[in-house]
Amino acid sequence: MSDAPLPTIIQLTPLDPTYRADPHAVLDDLRARCPVRQDPISGAFVLSRYADVRAVVSDRGLWRDALNAEEGTQARKRVEENYDPSVPRGESTSILTLDDPDHARIRQPLSQALYARVAKFRPEVERIVDEALDRLPTDAPFDLMDLFCVPIPIDVIASILGVDHDRLKEFRAWSEGTILGLNPFRTPAQTEVMERASGELAAYFLETIAARRASPRDDLISDMVRLQAQGAPLSDQELRINLGALLVGGNLTTTDLIGNAVRLLLLNPGELAKLKAEPTLINALVEEVLRFEGPVDVTGRIASSDTEIGGCPIRTHQSITTFLRAANRDPEVFDDPHSFNITRKHKPHVAFGGGAHICIGAPLARLEAQVALPRLFARFPNLKLADPAAEPEWRTLPFFRGLERLDVVG
Repeated sequence: MSDAPLPTIIQLTPLDPTYRADPHAVLDDLRARCPVRQDPISGAFVLSRYADVRAVVSDRGLWRDALNAEEGTQARKRVEENYDPSVPRGESTSILTLDDPDHARIRQPLSQALYARVAKFRPEVERIVDEALDRLPTDAPFDLMDLFCVPIPIDVIASILGVDHDRLKEFRAWSEGTILGLNPFRTPAQTEVMERASGELAAYFLETIAARRASPRDDLISDMVRLQAQGAPLSDQELRINLGALLVGGNLTTTDLIGNAVRLLLLNPGELAKLKAEPTLINALVEEVLRFEGPVDVTGRIASSDTEIGGCPIRTHQSITTFLRAANRDPEVFDDPHSFNITRKHKPHVAFGGGAHICIGAPLARLEAQVALPRLFARFPNLKLADPAAEPEWRTLPFFRGLERLDVVG
């Protein structure tokens, strides 16, 4: 066990080269030495043990809105910079960071409409995946992230929302631009791109909501407008904000889920052989990728009362950061946690969080991966890494784990 200083929250992100190269070496050490630790920079309590993480993300009584964080903390300051008390809270942030009753009021109709769409959306996902496969070169190496993993989630959500074909190019650009908002360390130039894309996307959603109210179609926005007419208590601004959150949150993470899965299968040919021999293992494969190399590092909560975690007292309004990645390889829960095994005996991972704030896009992300992966390897049965000895190019986006590029040859 190391006697080095414990890592700060910044050192627990891909901005730190050591963490980027091997986050689990860092997280294993942290979990063993100090599974509950108050970060000296953010003031948040950092949890890395499965039992603690699962208990916190499942606790529906904890808060998410940073306005409930301690005064003077970084989390609260970031919200207060743009906070206008005259604007309803639901019209200034998404369900990702809302507390009840606003969270439940908005999430219930959105999840109702989204899950009904996902339940019948497999044929459309198959069409989108096949079109992406048709565009891949068959006679030269190519970047799978750029040509396959990135466009599929964007085109899937565009189809669910009902984006017209002639606006797809704009929509893709808006999606890529707004994703920059996930990086708290973006450059001024990136901020400019993000703000322009976010503004144009917001205008598009409000325009489309009005258009669907006048002339409904067979898409998610029409479903939401219909639920509004039937009494769902959410405004157009709240709908617009949460459609944007669905787009941003779902695209990046699903891209990384598919990319991480392909890389793991190419590095573990025995597991790929299992999948080819028994295609019904696809669901188990997706769950093991989520456990072993999930797209998201952390999620957070705020203590709504004085409590104690792992013997450590935590006061009301103090922030809690749960490391999902650390929890998913806790040896107290998962046998041989650092092995990738698609026939592993199932134990629930926490890659999608849990409780009232469990990822609303989880069913769609699972569906996309379950369709994309078998079809990719059926079309390219001899797919391999272009340079197996090359170090992976991980992105430096804090709190996410995904590849910048993945060069392969079919």
